[in-house]
Amino acid sequence: MAAQIDLTLEQAVAAVLGCIRPVEETEEAGLLCASGRVAAEDIYAPFANPPFDRSPLDGYALRSADIRQASAANPVRLRVIGEVCAGQVFPDRAAAGEAVRVMTGAKLPAACDCVIRQEDVKLWDAQGRLVDGLPPEKVLQRGDAFSAEIPYALQHHQNYCYAGEDIQQGACLIREGTVLKAAQLGVLASMGIARVRVWRRPRIVLCSTGDELLMPGEALQEGKIYNSNLFLLAARLQELGFAAEILGCLPDDAQAAAAQIRSFEGRAELFLSTGGVSVGKKDIMHAVVRELSAEQLFWRMAMKPGAPALAYRYGSLPGIALSGNPFAALATFELLVRPVLARLSHRPQLVCARRTAILQDDFLKKSQGRRFVRACYADGRVSLPGRNASGMLFSAMACNAMLDIPAGSGELHAGDPAEIVCLY
Repeated sequence: MAAQIDLTLEQAVAAVLGCIRPVEETEEAGLLCASGRVAAEDIYAPFANPPFDRSPLDGYALRSADIRQASAANPVRLRVIGEVCAGQVFPDRAAAGEAVRVMTGAKLPAACDCVIRQEDVKLWDAQGRLVDGLPPEKVLQRGDAFSAEIPYALQHHQNYCYAGEDIQQGACLIREGTVLKAAQLGVLASMGIARVRVWRRPRIVLCSTGDELLMPGEALQEGKIYNSNLFLLAARLQELGFAAEILGCLPDDAQAAAAQIRSFEGRAELFLSTGGVSVGKKDIMHAVVRELSAEQLFWRMAMKPGAPALAYRYGSLPGIALSGNPFAALATFELLVRPVLARLSHRPQLVCARRTAILQDDFLKKSQGRRFVRACYADGRVSLPGRNASGMLFSAMACNAMLDIPAGSGELHAGDPAEIVCLY
């Protein structure tokens, strides 16, 4: 197939997605290891939660009919027949005129249909004396007969948690494709589910190219620069829930680089690199594709920054080579690579959202071609931090979006509506 050149971003994404297949293997993960993983099946509630009627507070469980006439001026006294804590079951049924002290979360005794707060109740002993100065558990442990003075009426099922109030048996807890976060894992744990079937994480290989690159920690040499792209993209992959295999920096040698890529065919779902994609003497990725006899999907996109991106397929292994300029690499990662990651990982929500926002700053450059400009979005407004050169990374720290400026646009001014790509 002849290489496609100067595609639109959308055409480039489509060209790569045409050879991407979602990961098909699943595996089981314990809940403590499942955060950020993607559920591979629907999960249903094996029972109702809570599984029994329970008390929402510390107090006294009783029958509302017994205190219908209770008031501060005419309180009602009920005989306290025992107590029940969370995790226990009270063995008897409360009869008319009886109450049971209950703790928060305890199963309510049979026949009790409401709960009054402990702090609203006064206790009296068998001799008719007000019990004062001892906590209720100490009073009840003495084995004496006590009565609880109820100063107001409660309605049927007041201060009462129903069985199944949170989750009904058979309800769908998790849909296939859900990214498991704290709330989802908490719900699964509440249902006694210890392990969950998830999609295997895509295997992604990440590297840079360029003999001019040094690793952080090495002494800076004249004419050299530090390799920021490797750490930039590795961290971004991690933020999105992926763990890449990091190769470091490939040498500026097409045969050696091709041998590295060749070794991952059948073992990885994506080979991601930065640098080596323009037209300079050391831009080796074109020669690498030829050395591999790989299918070149496209080279160059009609956009700035990151135009000289290259995509190819070697056997079952798709590869994307991004610009070596740091912000260009980041921008094309967000726009081109994220849709690929979304397809691989069963996470369509991973594709960047788009919305319209109101510009807070002028952008006075005319855009003959399509341009993506780093931006800060909040509350329907978007500001521009400036310093947009593709080799500049510092101003990207304040960036959570990109302004998508169509080809042929003139100057943009504060107050104009603009389309943005949200990165977070």
